[in-house]
Amino acid sequence: MQDYSEKRDYPRMYINSVARYRIQGGDQVGSAIAKDLSGGGLLLQVESTFAIGTRLNVEIRPQRDITPPLYAEVEVVRCQADGATCTVACSMVRMLQADEVPAVFP
Repeated sequence: MQDYSEKRDYPRMYINSVARYRIQGGDQVGSAIAKDLSGGGLLLQVESTFAIGTRLNVEIRPQRDITPPLYAEVEVVRCQADGATCTVACSMVRMLQADEVPAVFP
């Protein structure tokens, strides 16, 4: 049973890591800060806005080499402007294994 204060299916991990993203089918790679991560989603801080339903390829490279990079396809479920940046909540579509990652990912 889950605690009343946390009703999520997966617990959140606050990671505050550098990330890169690309809109699926697009050419431009953007920079982001991955604020938190769970088994079902990802929260990014970016300098752009995205429409709900936009699909992104995301790469998160931890600062230490003992943790492997995370490669995921996500879908934007919320985008909120916070002054010069935007907080983008994403639903995890799928996580990729290292051997599935194309050369041009994100």
